[in-house]
Amino acid sequence: MSTPRPDPVLDNYRAIADAIATLFFPHAEVVLHDLRSQKIDYIANNLSKRQIGDDAALEDMLEKGTDETNIGPYEKLNWDGQKIRSLSTVLRNAAGTPQAVLCINLNITLFENAKAALDLFLSPSKLIPQPDALFRDDWQERINTFLNAWLRQRQLSLNLLTRDHKRELVLALHAEGAFKGKSSANYVANVLGMGRATVYKHLKELKA
Repeated sequence: MSTPRPDPVLDNYRAIADAIATLFFPHAEVVLHDLRSQKIDYIANNLSKRQIGDDAALEDMLEKGTDETNIGPYEKLNWDGQKIRSLSTVLRNAAGTPQAVLCINLNITLFENAKAALDLFLSPSKLIPQPDALFRDDWQERINTFLNAWLRQRQLSLNLLTRDHKRELVLALHAEGAFKGKSSANYVANVLGMGRATVYKHLKELKA
């Protein structure tokens, strides 16, 4: 079977197919179906083992037409059993008649395997409560817990804290008894990105 000569009308669509396949390489295949000839016109990063010139099998779309532009995403299986998530875009001419269909086929098996591995790794089922013997006097844990709750309540993050925020936070930590632990002032200074002397200055303000 001779390969059909590329139609220059579809050149832009072939370039788009190459761009998408390059961006998502090696996980995406992009297939351009020519509805006029009912043949596959172009394949970028061939994953499906189809060939240019194979039947497109989209006669109904040309005969009956379609009001849709983007169809999907939907899932199917590749020849090797890999799961594919696909999206088909109907491309029209100036008169609005469907001219071609661009199908993006994304192999999601790798992502599903990675998700399964992460779910297993992060599963809380094997966690035990914090041992009292280890955490009874863990002032760092208590500071971290209070600090994160304080930030959440005010919808702030550490890297956005102003000097006033940091002063307010030091005073709030003091009220919680956070500075009873040995070296706790150093720890707070490091976490908040401020000098230890500044922390002591704020604490002295309370005594004054």
